[in-house]
Amino acid sequence: MTDVRIWITAALLLLASLLPAAAQQPADTTYTFRFVGGKDMFYVPWKDNAPELARLLACVDGHKSDILAGRLPLYVDGYCRSMPDVRACLHTARIRANRVKTELILRAGLTEDCFVTHNHASGGEYVTVRITLPATHAETAPEPETRPDETVPDEAANTGAVPAEPAEAPAQADETAQATPAESHDARQSAPADRPQEAVLGAESHLALRTNLLHWATLTPDLGLEWRIHPSWGILVNGAWTSWSWKGKDRRYALWEVAPEVRHYISKEKRGYLGAMFKAGEFNYKLSATGKQGDLVGGGITGGYQLRLSKALALDFSLALGYLKADYEKYEVVDGVRVRRSNETKNWWGPVNAGVTLVWTIK
Repeated sequence: MTDVRIWITAALLLLASLLPAAAQQPADTTYTFRFVGGKDMFYVPWKDNAPELARLLACVDGHKSDILAGRLPLYVDGYCRSMPDVRACLHTARIRANRVKTELILRAGLTEDCFVTHNHASGGEYVTVRITLPATHAETAPEPETRPDETVPDEAANTGAVPAEPAEAPAQADETAQATPAESHDARQSAPADRPQEAVLGAESHLALRTNLLHWATLTPDLGLEWRIHPSWGILVNGAWTSWSWKGKDRRYALWEVAPEVRHYISKEKRGYLGAMFKAGEFNYKLSATGKQGDLVGGGITGGYQLRLSKALALDFSLALGYLKADYEKYEVVDGVRVRRSNETKNWWGPVNAGVTLVWTIK
């Protein structure tokens, strides 16, 4: 009986000696920010992002000196799996991570050197920020909050792992799964945090130059500009001009036209579109003994598809159906003098425009 008491006493003493050591282990605290699928904007009021950000800012404020000194880095992981390919997912994940870092830089006075960033084409539509608190602060650190619509496994809460997301697509390769600390530092240097004003422009709008190759095939220089005011909406203006004479000016081919257009891009990848266009211009054709000179006006419904060639280049195949009205005069050239023969008007229902257009995104 005495031996049993000695063993029990020794076990209790050993347990008592191990508890303080266990209490001194660092504790990870993870904060999760949700994003809309297919979008990279950080909507702070959405879901529980606002209270989660407030908790993170409170934690950062309590350890700001250690964070700025580099003793407590913030581990930021961006995740995305809603884009059409791995490259697009990684790009969106990087922008999302930068959005969250920007909030911390602007609100808490941190710098880019305070973060260790990794981006992943897997997981779900969120960004996590993890901080490993020293043992002296582990007891006072706020615990990750479990939201009603999701479950955070115990091992995820203790290790800083990413909260589980419902499986929607097979997991894809992580951008920095095997990255070394030096590579992570280089990635941070090459991808500084975005400023909100610049980020909104980059994510929601861009400009593109356009030229219709079919017009160039008829020796008609063509140039246009598209302002994509939103991923789903674009405003275009296309213009063409040419002037050719031959056979002592007895033959003539000249025109100019301007065609503004509004488009609505459809489907997940925003490659197909429907829109409305207006066309106005003047022409002078004399390809035989009788020439036609006048003006035209009309418009119609447009539709088409953009074939992506690279990040900046695409081919735009388009067709417009609608109405054109041409008021013109017929004339002949007699001894170098243009003689009018008659005035005519022509109304046309059907194809009013076609294009195989090279598009170059410049901003």
